[in-house]
Amino acid sequence: MATRECQDLECADLTLIKRMIPHRYPFLMIDKVICMVRGKSAVGIKNVTVNEPYFQGHFPDEPVVPGVTIIESMAQTAAVLVNHTLDMVDQDISIYLLGVDKARFRRKVVPGDVLELHISVLRGGGKVWKLKGEGRVGDSIAAQAEITAIWELNAGTG
Repeated sequence: MATRECQDLECADLTLIKRMIPHRYPFLMIDKVICMVRGKSAVGIKNVTVNEPYFQGHFPDEPVVPGVTIIESMAQTAAVLVNHTLDMVDQDISIYLLGVDKARFRRKVVPGDVLELHISVLRGGGKVWKLKGEGRVGDSIAAQAEITAIWELNAGTG
């Protein structure tokens, strides 16, 4: 789904994202979700800055976002989509990564890039979800993977 197609669809700012997934700084890897189509797709945004904590040790003379961090950003965007689809905002829900398949890295992601995380549902609706993710910078695909995740309500909730 191209970003320009998302203008009138549902979105999530950082405050809403924090109500949907438990991640916090320095492990919250998305800044916003600019569109979501319930049960189908989402586009998340990660604004890459030189101040990211992993740049201190990951090629400090040539900062490059680690591939696993891009995958985690995809997974967090996917978790927001699953939460939104299940209408579980403010519920004590956890969404766990079960698997990553077909991961490929096509270009470096560096400070100053805006990483768009395009997620589409391959299979969902129950406890286990399969999603396809692409990390894009402009018109270039930086990374892609298939993600399998499971959700559960935490103890003490409904």
